[in-house]
Amino acid sequence: MRPVHILLAVLVAAVWGVNFVVIDVGLGHFPPLLFSALRFLVAALPAVFFVGRPKVARKWIVAVGLVLGVAKFGLLFIGMSRGMPAGLSSLVLQVQAVFTAVVAMAVLGERLRGVRLLGMGVALAGIVVAGVDEGTSGPLLGFSLTVAAAACWGVANVLTRKAAPPDALNFMVWVSVVPVLPLLALSLLFEGPRRDAEALAGFDWSGAGALVYVAWISTVFGFGAWGMLLRRYPASSVAPFSLLVPVFGMTSAALFLGEAVTPLRWCAGALLVGGVALTSLSRSVGAATRETPGAGERERERGGPLPARLAR
Repeated sequence: MRPVHILLAVLVAAVWGVNFVVIDVGLGHFPPLLFSALRFLVAALPAVFFVGRPKVARKWIVAVGLVLGVAKFGLLFIGMSRGMPAGLSSLVLQVQAVFTAVVAMAVLGERLRGVRLLGMGVALAGIVVAGVDEGTSGPLLGFSLTVAAAACWGVANVLTRKAAPPDALNFMVWVSVVPVLPLLALSLLFEGPRRDAEALAGFDWSGAGALVYVAWISTVFGFGAWGMLLRRYPASSVAPFSLLVPVFGMTSAALFLGEAVTPLRWCAGALLVGGVALTSLSRSVGAATRETPGAGERERERGGPLPARLAR
């Protein structure tokens, strides 16, 4: 990779890592389901008018929109609103690589063996360590909801693999259209019209900044830049940079939110990042060694291997 593109990949990882801190700030202004709905509304508009028509079947856009947008982000935002720390959230979500592999085995018939099984075991050990740490120092419900969000992300990854979108940014923008109304309906039902109205009435620059960041910078810029890198380079060269996301997430949470990083959390981080690396990157490297002429370009056109190709 060219040095400028290496810097861009690191920048995207930093943007996605800091995104968890910004989500924490946004949850101080909006109820979680309303905030998630607004995030997708701002990400979709006006971008949907500039990316062209959907390039995959609408059933895949709807399916990914519901699982990723409503379930994954709804659970994540609720979990963080219930006390799940931003830095730990950025780390725990990486276990989606394990859920992706399990769902792909069940749905797509992919085999799990060797290094990938070892990686899954190491990552799950990291989740156990993180759960022990969170159980003694924070709300276990928020932790459980974040793990559930990672599971939904795994399902969304497999659905995206089935969809095989040729244009990652186009796909993500259209996917962002789907969750808006369901999330707004759920917010009205569970968070209440009065709470939503009060949050919107108190809309200020801090809330607006958080909304713009999670929608345009994290989603539109981050996903667009990542997709461009995957089109230029083999996915096995780009995917490792996604492992920097929890590093930036935990560091920025410690700097800006004052979150303590306990020895157990460092241990959990090492296990999770190492396990995810073994689980996801071993597949990329294996695929690269078997690549026939032209196959790398087709892989890049599909957006590269999951989990790295979905927006944070």
